[in-house]
Order: sequence, then C-alpha cells, then structure tokens
Amino acid sequence: MRVIHTVAEFRKWRKGAGAGMVTFVPTMGALHEGHASLVREARRMAGAKGHVAASIFVNPTQFGPGEDFGKYPRTLEADAVLLETAGCDAVFVPSAEEMYGRNAKHETRNAKPASVTIDPGPLGTMLEGDIRPGHFAGVCTVVLKLSNIVQPTHLLLGQKDYQQQAVVREMVGDLNVPVEVVTCATVREADGLAMSSRNRYLSDDERAKAPVIHEAMMWAKERYAGGERNAGALEAGMKQRIEQRGLTVQYAVAAHGRTLALWKGKIDGPCVILVAAKLGGTRLIDNEVLSV
Repeated sequence: MRVIHTVAEFRKWRKGAGAGMVTFVPTMGALHEGHASLVREARRMAGAKGHVAASIFVNPTQFGPGEDFGKYPRTLEADAVLLETAGCDAVFVPSAEEMYGRNAKHETRNAKPASVTIDPGPLGTMLEGDIRPGHFAGVCTVVLKLSNIVQPTHLLLGQKDYQQQAVVREMVGDLNVPVEVVTCATVREADGLAMSSRNRYLSDDERAKAPVIHEAMMWAKERYAGGERNAGALEAGMKQRIEQRGLTVQYAVAAHGRTLALWKGKIDGPCVILVAAKLGGTRLIDNEVLSV
C-alpha cells in the first residue's frame, strides 16, 4: 500500500490507476472495525482490476471552538496496518498546509483556511448543524477537495454519521460531482454501541452506560414495528430511557429519511430516528432507519 502525503504525488498515483473503478473511503484516522468494513466493501466493489483509496486527515475546519481537534487521536502507524489488511491500495495523508495552504490553522478554525468554501444548505443547519455551527461547511469543503484530488468513481460513507452522508449526497447531486455515494451499515460492538473513534474517551463506567442509546432506539424500532406512528411518543420514550442512565440528551428525534425534516404528530413516510447525547465529556451520536 502506498502512503502519500502530497496532492501532486497522489495525482500521479491516480493517473496510473487509469479509467477503471476507484473506490474511496475518507477518514480522520483513529481507525476501527467500522472503517475496516468500509474498506473491505470498497475492495469488493473495485474487484481485482479496480483500485481502493483512503484518506486520513483530521480536518480542522469541521471542528468548532472548544471541540476536540487538539486531542483527537492520531494513530497513523496502526491505521496504515488496518487499511492495508482490509485491502487498500493507497492512502492520502496530507498536512493541513497541504490541504489549505499557508493560512491553515492546526489548533482552531477561527482563521479562514480557504477563500472558497461550500455552503451545505438547509440540510446542514439542523440537528448536528445547529449544535455545531460551521461543521458541515467544513465537511463539505474537505470532501469536495478530496474528491477533486482522488477523483473516485465511488465514495463510501458509514451510516453512523447519517446526517453527514445525507449532506454529502445533497452536495454531490447539486454540484454535479461525478461520484456515486455509497452508504454502508453501522458496525456495532457486541452490546450495540456504534463503533466510533471517540469511544476511546469513555471511562469504564461511562462505557457500561453507553449502550443505552442503542437500547432506546431498539425500543422505538419495536414500537414502530408494532404500529406506533406518533413521533412525539417515540421521541419521549427514547429520551426518558437514555436520561435514566445519566446521559444528557441533545436530541432524540424522528425525522424524514431523506430531508431530515422532523416528523410532527403522525409519521407517514420514510423515517429515521437520530440521537445525540453527552456522556461525561464525550459526545455520542447514533441512528436507526425505521422505514424507507
């Protein structure tokens, strides 16, 4: 597997890959089995004749003031082993300066690291976008930059970041980016906790409480399967169950599966439940699709 640090070098690799399928998995590193599953699916899709690329870049523009950019885990050596084992052919590992130029800031997003950025539109202002202003502008900008550098045929994202994949799909469609977005299922621990690089921040006591998010969503999923269509009832039940374990719920909502507009009253279309909660100093998000 090639480890590439500059845009120029990566473009040389991409030119050598030719016109066949190039599948791409963008990451911020601190990789786990969830990322490995994306790369294995990318390998399966590309086959023996295609190529699999990944990136590792802790993108400063998607972190807000006071968020965990400075302490976000950097584990490049272990990440490279995981990627190669899963079938990756090349990984792009740029510096902030390589991506954003001389104005790049490593510790804060207060500086303007790019003179042109992407407005994620209304989909990027609700839920995560409301709690983390500017987050999806940073996500869209870096994903578009990476797509222009890598020029993949397929972009693989995880369902755990449901709103993120929805925003990226919207951007790709609206800006006519020539790539197909593929959303892959969330990978979970044995007790249901969604795998996340941030799970390593949890203390033993917090880790024991964390699966309540999945348990609450499974309760809502069972209620929905049994005929419950009142969004408020599902939301209240999830919130109560999560808060009983000591977590602070930021949102626990039933939303339209494509637009993410919150259901009011009766659910009568595609539905996804989305949860964000704080456990100590760690913020956890998760989701489950109820109907498509």
